Amino acid sequence: MSTTTYAVKGMTCSGCMNKVTTAVESVSGVRDVDVDISTGEVTVTAEDTVDPSAVRAAVQGAGYEIA
Repeated sequence: MSTTTYAVKGMTCSGCMNKVTTAVESVSGVRDVDVDISTGEVTVTAEDTVDPSAVRAAVQGAGYEIA
């Protein structure tokens, strides 16, 4: 298992958290997503290393940006 934390800009509410969680969970290999609105951090746990560009694309697709 590998864990990576990303700083995401623009998340301000539980709706934001749900959108980002759903988007990142759709990335192949992702097992768990933990979103902390107060810090703007998204922690991704995967079986193996997940392509960071796939996570970035998922976050952008949800309307947010990785800092």
